[in-house]
Amino acid sequence: MSFLATTPSPTILSPPYTLLGSGGKVSYLRLGRVEGYRRVTMRGGSENRKPLQKGRNLSIEAIQAVQSLKRAKKDLQQLDRVYDSKIRRLLKFDMMAVLRELLRQNECSLALKVFEDVRKEDWYKPQISLYADIVSVLASNGLFEPVQIIHSYLKAETDLAPEIEGFNNLLKALVSYNLGELAMESYYLMKKVGCEPDKTSFRIVIKGLESTTESVDLRTVKKDAQELYGESLEFLEEEDDPATGISTH
Repeated sequence: MSFLATTPSPTILSPPYTLLGSGGKVSYLRLGRVEGYRRVTMRGGSENRKPLQKGRNLSIEAIQAVQSLKRAKKDLQQLDRVYDSKIRRLLKFDMMAVLRELLRQNECSLALKVFEDVRKEDWYKPQISLYADIVSVLASNGLFEPVQIIHSYLKAETDLAPEIEGFNNLLKALVSYNLGELAMESYYLMKKVGCEPDKTSFRIVIKGLESTTESVDLRTVKKDAQELYGESLEFLEEEDDPATGISTH
């Protein structure tokens, strides 16, 4: 799949940003909606604004950085100036706080721009929970090509920790938006990094993908589940914790 920039369509949400694709190749990303997916909802600007999350998670510098980025986002030159003066000078804690706040406010293009820089920092260590948050926010805003790019970043990471909750959240987000192929790739990645699927993982993948319209081969997943929890797979019918349940629409 190619992510090179094409002629802008009426659904373009923001100017393109340069992203590093697999193999170090440069791609140009335009954020826009893709038809044919479930739960694609776009809110108007006034409805989509959320107040800054003040408190111990956001320093004054982080709050100012978020506000400055949002004010400058429609002017690329101004955005670059703000980025150089407000973002690149932030410490690790503040930079991550800015990223998560932008995600919370559905400022997808700004969040992706910050994430690009986060990945270049010496202190960067990939976290599957962060990837799950990014994928969930992008998918909820109908930005499925960026989801593909972010997922390619995830597969290229070499130091992923076997974080079961993060993987389950990623699987849940992908299954919820009918992204079965990516969900299966994530399942195999999960096993590759030494994160053994639990009952919640199998419920998300097996029950979730069986209820979607996308055709995926679940034989390997079912075999893995049977080896761990028995041939009957009765546990699939157990009620899951609301915090990790699957929601398909």
